[in-house]
Order: sequence, then structure tokens, then C-alpha cells
Amino acid sequence: MSAPRLLDRRLFGELAAQAAANPRQRQHHNFHQMEEPCHRMAVGLQPDTYIPPHRHLSADKAETLLVLKGRLGLLIFDDQGELRDRQLLEAGGDCVGVDLPPGVFHALVVLQADSILFECKAGPYRPVGEGERAPWAPSEGEAGAAEYLVWMREQFA
Repeated sequence: MSAPRLLDRRLFGELAAQAAANPRQRQHHNFHQMEEPCHRMAVGLQPDTYIPPHRHLSADKAETLLVLKGRLGLLIFDDQGELRDRQLLEAGGDCVGVDLPPGVFHALVVLQADSILFECKAGPYRPVGEGERAPWAPSEGEAGAAEYLVWMREQFA
């Protein structure tokens, strides 16, 4: 039996520092083994990370996101890329998270440095696949991604 693992200030500080040093400006800390049916992770996020709009099409890929520290913006899109909803997710705020059903195009934008997100969804891990990437938004690393990130951030100005 493994020992309990804490979600505490020490872990949050380590994740924030690792995210700041990571070129992608985010860092995952898995609490699960990859073969487990339930994947649970804490994610350190910095404002320059780009999490493009995407969806998960598998019926078992609902995901729950909770902000443990900091502030994130959640954007919900229809299939044509029209922004349908936006929600501020803030640790200690009126709304701290979301439970997303499969098939919903969504994106996150980091609104406060050193933010920490808890994510839970069914395993196994599968990269975003065919039909899950938003065709109207650039993928990470593509031309236009920086400008799209600015637009996403502006939705919460």
C-alpha cells in the first residue's frame, strides 16, 4: 500500500516553479499510475501557457477541473467556434471548477501566475485525436497561437 500524498503548499510551490521553468509553462503531477482507470493530477500553470480549444469525444472522457490556487478562465465553444460561455474559475471564489461532459469544446486561460488546477478524468491517457482539436483555433506551437491566447485572455478583461 502506498502512502497518502498531500495537496499542500509545498507541492503547489514545486509545481509553480516547475511550470515557470518548463517551456510549455505548465507542469503535471500525477497521483495515478497510467494503468489506473481514474486519472488524478495537479497541474501547475503560468499565464503564458496555451491550452487550445479541444474536446474529448469518448463517452468515458468527462473531466472535472478544480482550481486549488489562483484564477483561470474557462471558455466554452460550439462546434463552429462561436464562444458560447465563459466562466471565471477562482480558488476561494464563487466558482472553483467545472465538470465537463464529453463532446464540449473548451479551453482554459491562466489569469494569475502560479495557478494550480486539479484534474480528474478516466484513463487511460489518450492524446487529443481526430475530431477533438478545434479546427478554428491554432494548435500549440502553430502560427497564431500567441495571438489566440491574447484573445482568450481578453475575454476576462
